[in-house]
Amino acid sequence: MKTEKLQTIIDYILTWLCYEDSEASKRVAYTADLTALEDHDVLIVPNGRLGNSIVLPDMNKLQTEQPAKGKTIIRTDIVYNTFFFISRAEETFNTERDEHDRFLAKYSLLGQNNRLQIPLLDEYARSLMKALNLPLPTPGFGHIYLTHDIDAVTKYRSLRSALGGIKRGEKKAVFEALKDIHNDPYYTFPWLIEQDAKVPQAERIYFVKQTRGKGFDYPQYKLNGSDYQGLQEKLLKSGAKLGVHGSYYQELPETPISTLFRAHYLRSSVGLMNRMVKAGYTDDFTMGFADQAGFRLQTTRAVRWINPSTYKLTNLTLHPLIIMDCTLSEEQYMNLTEEEAFFLCERLIEKVKMHHGDLCLLWHNSRLTDDSYHASLYQQIINYLQQS
Repeated sequence: MKTEKLQTIIDYILTWLCYEDSEASKRVAYTADLTALEDHDVLIVPNGRLGNSIVLPDMNKLQTEQPAKGKTIIRTDIVYNTFFFISRAEETFNTERDEHDRFLAKYSLLGQNNRLQIPLLDEYARSLMKALNLPLPTPGFGHIYLTHDIDAVTKYRSLRSALGGIKRGEKKAVFEALKDIHNDPYYTFPWLIEQDAKVPQAERIYFVKQTRGKGFDYPQYKLNGSDYQGLQEKLLKSGAKLGVHGSYYQELPETPISTLFRAHYLRSSVGLMNRMVKAGYTDDFTMGFADQAGFRLQTTRAVRWINPSTYKLTNLTLHPLIIMDCTLSEEQYMNLTEEEAFFLCERLIEKVKMHHGDLCLLWHNSRLTDDSYHASLYQQIINYLQQS
């Protein structure tokens, strides 16, 4: 029996699959009663799981029939499958986690079946629009989000970090950074601002630590300190937005600077998202796997989160995080060469464009001057976006 709450979810998913076209979604019936085709053009047959029990979705080829001209039956329950991925229901029964208590791609249905680079829900949307004889969105980007997590503003300019640098034999670098913040290896913000400005249609978001530092939240920076205050002025002047970079320990600040959020270490969880909803956050940019680039939500488009335990459609919008810098290079993650990383990024970007989706990238300011290829790769991606 369909409760009002469940019907709200069904209506939302159908409209979302129809690229937010509510009139088109009215032409779709979600029922096992085939007589509903008399009043609808498409009928999706439920598997009986939505609202009852959570099982793994059927990810085989879409099963469709055309009993009459202009009529289509979809026997794959694409409504349940959509609910499964956008609610993160898998994480409520799969208890595997890494040392940071993160649900990784390698534990997921997607990672184990090598499906992370295929946005299945967008494929559903295309099939549904074709069945309704409606035009597909024009290829291109819905949005581009160039995002940066400020894990540290500087490397050497606090007393603790300066003493640590001197102890490691980095005395010259410490004094150069103390003399001028632009000499600090982590202060790469002018370069990031310059690169991001080459993609004028992009939204730029810098996620800022607000909670008190401890353990994995270190290093911490003072929001009322001159270094951060000067940086904030520079970022806002460039047109960038600020977001909250949540604590590793999933603590939320009492007075957030923004309703935009990303969890530190990408340590997302259903419990954290539920607390975010209650705290009034509107947009989450955490939804990528730390160990694999691709489509954790199985879509390139933003989608409202459905709590898989309460079946409540929330006001928290999840933005798919497609590519994170360290995911590509770290040995414990993908361990790609720069050439391999760019090839993968190019392929994922083209997938986003094909579905008129949102491209969300995460590059850390503190990774641009280490021994990795992240600065060079970011330039290549920015150049690619300029030509797209």
